[in-house]
Amino acid sequence: MDSSSRKNPQQFNPVLRWCLLSAGFTSIVVAIVGIFLPVLPTVPFLLLALGCFARSSERLYTWLIDHTHLGPLVRPYLQGGGISRGAKVKAITLIWVGITISVVFFLEIIWVRLTLLAIAFGVTFYLLYLPTQRTDDHE
Repeated sequence: MDSSSRKNPQQFNPVLRWCLLSAGFTSIVVAIVGIFLPVLPTVPFLLLALGCFARSSERLYTWLIDHTHLGPLVRPYLQGGGISRGAKVKAITLIWVGITISVVFFLEIIWVRLTLLAIAFGVTFYLLYLPTQRTDDHE
């Protein structure tokens, strides 16, 4: 698809545009909560917000990419890179510490325990699957 056939975000149906904007802002809120909750992924929600903003508001799309704290979380994905080894280790450690504490001390229902453990394994494998930034990429 060439650039001439791509619609300007302002040309969309206003209801669709507001739905996309709402979904984008909701995704940002969930992503910010995910920064503090190890079970909730942050970057996928930021990428969802970028997708919503790309279709609804070029200004908000640019704002999110250039954001001081949130932008660095998504820029490597947009540029085809990965995440740093340290970020992977930190994320996996936080996930397993949080899940282990929850499963051992706070949860009694076995299916909830198993679900949390399955989520931890899934997120761990996902993080290990992602490309790792090389240390010489930082200029």
